[in-house]
Amino acid sequence: MKQVLQKFSDGTTEVCDIPLPRCSSGHILIQSSCSLISVGTERSLVSFGRSNYLSKARQQPDKVRDVINKIKTDGLMPTIEAVKSKLDQPIPMGYSNVGTVIEVGADVTTFKIGDRVLSNGAHAEFVCVPVNLCAKIPDSLSDEDAVFTVLGAIALQGIRLSAPTFGESVAVVGLGLVGLMCAQLAKANGCRVIGFDFDGEKVKLAKQLGIEAVAFTDPEDAIKLSVQFSRGKGVDIALVAAASSNSDPMIMAAKMCRKKGRLTQVGVTELAIPRDIMFKKELTLQVSCSYGPGRYDESYENKGIDYPFDYVRWTEQRNFGAVLDTLAAKNILVSPLISHRYKIKDAVDAYDLLMNDRSALGILLEYPTNDLVDKQNLERTLKLNVNAIPFKAGQVVIGAIGAGNHAGRTLLPAFKKAGARLKIVASSQGLSGTYVAKNLGFEVNTTESDIIMADDEVNTVVIATQHSTHARFVIQALKAGKNVFVEKPLALNQHQLDEIKSAYQDACRNDFEPKLMIGFNRRFSPLTQKMKSLINRSNTPFSLVYTCNAGEIPSDHWLQDPDIGGGRIIGEACHFIDMARFMANSPIQSIQAVVMKQAEGITDCQDTATITLTFENGCIASINYFSNGHKSFAKERIEIFQGQKIIVLDNFRLLKGYGIQGFNKLKLYSQNKGQSECCQSFVDSIESGTANPISFAEQIEVSQACIDVMTQLSR
Repeated sequence: MKQVLQKFSDGTTEVCDIPLPRCSSGHILIQSSCSLISVGTERSLVSFGRSNYLSKARQQPDKVRDVINKIKTDGLMPTIEAVKSKLDQPIPMGYSNVGTVIEVGADVTTFKIGDRVLSNGAHAEFVCVPVNLCAKIPDSLSDEDAVFTVLGAIALQGIRLSAPTFGESVAVVGLGLVGLMCAQLAKANGCRVIGFDFDGEKVKLAKQLGIEAVAFTDPEDAIKLSVQFSRGKGVDIALVAAASSNSDPMIMAAKMCRKKGRLTQVGVTELAIPRDIMFKKELTLQVSCSYGPGRYDESYENKGIDYPFDYVRWTEQRNFGAVLDTLAAKNILVSPLISHRYKIKDAVDAYDLLMNDRSALGILLEYPTNDLVDKQNLERTLKLNVNAIPFKAGQVVIGAIGAGNHAGRTLLPAFKKAGARLKIVASSQGLSGTYVAKNLGFEVNTTESDIIMADDEVNTVVIATQHSTHARFVIQALKAGKNVFVEKPLALNQHQLDEIKSAYQDACRNDFEPKLMIGFNRRFSPLTQKMKSLINRSNTPFSLVYTCNAGEIPSDHWLQDPDIGGGRIIGEACHFIDMARFMANSPIQSIQAVVMKQAEGITDCQDTATITLTFENGCIASINYFSNGHKSFAKERIEIFQGQKIIVLDNFRLLKGYGIQGFNKLKLYSQNKGQSECCQSFVDSIESGTANPISFAEQIEVSQACIDVMTQLSR
């Protein structure tokens, strides 16, 4: 299928061939008929992408501070690579889509195949969208009118928050798509409405829609006209629907308001309004959040958990429905807002128009809607035009499941560097897989992971998906007779771990001893190896203190979800338990874990904890996983105390010795956590037939320890 993508690095807009997305649980798969380019939002995105790096930095000062801190802790080159990779990753464009349901996911009861629906899906021939971001279209409403619904919901939410009453005066500043719909909705609410814009053509269009409107060049003139319109009192409500890099529209709107008036921001502007204006009039300022209640709520949008109707009357989905009903009743008109139409294959031309013609307003993208049977766009697997490396006996041939940031930037490039053949990459929605396949030279891009398991040439499966799927894919790969490299963690709970052990044992009984390896890369770091050699000079036990300045992540992040991410102790602290086990080179004897309790009312994510391990050879380890530190401090530090000597590893860049004969320090130019060395050792072990770099028993031991830690912390 074809989809519109854009890169932030240079603002390039492309129409790319993407595999058809999988229809996930709680989602519906839609064949698009048309979609609407959001002039304000998408013009801003393209403009940001086309700006130079200095301009990008000026627009995102917070990100600049993060980059500076990362350079200090990780080094210059890793930081440059991380920033470049982030900017190079394409983003899907668009969020207002109309089409027909062709597939429904598990647990979906409100939609059926054949329904005509509006969604916030992207500019693509097929989109997979959560049910709470979709709404059925009334039979009497055309697709072209319905496609304005998402932008209409943005306008409607601004109106709802402004709480207009019959007969009040309303000024709308900015008469783009959203502004024109704000004006019509306010009028439909029985208000007297006046609109303002610099663009005379938009003002002319507003007048055609029955809105009193004024083209202005001087804000003071506009303010005087608003006072006249409100019969000398000042408007009751000022809605700002403009897109601006400064606060001028908000200041102008505030000056238009009467005393105790309401000022509502619907567009994207700065909010630096002089206090004196707000203070003397006692204005109420309201910032409208997109489509309405539920926006940016993970539980509502992606898990399909609706708010109770009796308590939250207007969610974003219910706002969609209200706009559709209003459009069907002809209470607002949107067909005059359509200024241009383009076929999806010509979308690049549409974006050139968007950037070069400021008069462009409603730009529609149209999609082929011929019979779905035998339609090539329905293919979930694409063979790419690359020169496949001839297959060599014994060579590692990889099928990768998951193509997210870590996989695309670090893991899969490391396997390519190690000499593995990259054959198939699978991702659920196809977008990240397309980016990775193009950059690394995969031969096949798919959204169906089963083809990896069925491919006879693929002998190694790399799993880099969300944590909850790791165990399932590991078991599936083992049953298919594949070697497995799985990003940590191996399992989230005891049941999953027991199933993996059983699947591995079954595979070994079938005259195949698979290589299974968790991505415990830190033990392969050059500085870790040097530290290990220094420890091995003495047979005496040591004490190890591992401090991780993990940093805070939101409580609603998927990693914090026990059913999806498993929590940060299992999801990341497993690295540090493995490092302690590697250094001690002895089985874990006992585990004790304590967690810092949060204040009442604060979600306890159990991600500020201390884990104490003892080993059979007398070594002890204390692992401090702290989420309450500051990001300017280095993330990881290991201190080992042994026989009146101390070794300190600082963030995998600097190794220092105290009291160690012949060793003072070893410093790397940039941070190296051992990812490349980890993948290389795994590839070498498969191709040479040597032992697994980390024994299966030791990996199970570490995984079991992580589960035991979480059991203690959850009591």
